[in-house]
Amino acid sequence: MNRSTRPSAGQALFAAEPPKLTLADAEALALSCYGLTARASILSSERDQNFLIQCADGAAFVLKATHPAEDPAVTDFHTQAQLCLMRAGGEPPVPRLIPGVAGDYVHWHEDEDGARRAIRLITYIDGVPLYKVARSPAQHQALGRALAQFDLALANFSHPMADHELLWDLQHADRLADLLPRIAEPERRALAERHLDRFIRHTQPALEGLRRQVIHNDLNPYNVMVEPAHPERIAALLDFGDMVRAPLVQDLAVAGAYLLQDAPDPLSPALRHCVASYHQALPLTDTEIALLPDLIAARHLITVAITGWRAEQHPENRQYILRNNGQAWTGLARLDTMPRQQASDILLAASLTPMESFT
Repeated sequence: MNRSTRPSAGQALFAAEPPKLTLADAEALALSCYGLTARASILSSERDQNFLIQCADGAAFVLKATHPAEDPAVTDFHTQAQLCLMRAGGEPPVPRLIPGVAGDYVHWHEDEDGARRAIRLITYIDGVPLYKVARSPAQHQALGRALAQFDLALANFSHPMADHELLWDLQHADRLADLLPRIAEPERRALAERHLDRFIRHTQPALEGLRRQVIHNDLNPYNVMVEPAHPERIAALLDFGDMVRAPLVQDLAVAGAYLLQDAPDPLSPALRHCVASYHQALPLTDTEIALLPDLIAARHLITVAITGWRAEQHPENRQYILRNNGQAWTGLARLDTMPRQQASDILLAASLTPMESFT
């Protein structure tokens, strides 16, 4: 396996560490760009910077500042996709972009060090992150339905930068081969290499000819908000910074990667409920469903590779970066011992099960 030591464009974006905006900077931008006199506080993020903007009248927003290394054309791709979703009539529920005092949705800010960032303001969603609440079959079904609605809303959306290089794009998991030697534990490194070899030999060639469109590509439990009083209801899908054009089924695989269980059969009832609900709203082909276990494994593979590397680079943000690392290693280990045909058959059967059977 050839392993280049030269970082890809996607790796370079993550490796660059620009000066951070301060809370005072965020408050000044909220005032000058949006006419809001407000207090700012920091929200957790990995690549960009996010600030909670709270006004005296109780109104709240999120101010998003992109990484200065992000291509402005990619920023436009994300912005246009979000505007497309906003026109979908609330299904799926997504935050709304707020135009600035000049009527623009993106403000370009350059600081004293020459770092240029896109500034956007979105509505604050009054909800609870999915990872903080108890799970239920109704919630898993709602998650699958919301993701299907998201993909349906973007079915005809296109943009010149939809195929941009993205580190978290699992259809190109082979690009991360140079990160695997950084895994210190020999057994874990061998596990990751086995999955990468299977991906290159079997999964990646099978993606040719599948339906492709712009997808969310990062529906993890931190990017899903549920209603506080009704955690089985989805309040909003968040964070469109990893959107890319990819095989449609990749979106469900990313979401499904966070629904596995630590058991000999890791394909949990939660995953089966989610797959069945998605399939009911947006039918998948048998080929797409059969590939789901291998694509879920690919998501776990890039998670352990990227987060391990990133945590070494930025130990000050280690806890946030590694939040899904342990779960991903467990998922890889469980999928490694499960026969692929058995895994595919389980999810094919789930897709054919009437939804009322899950209630």
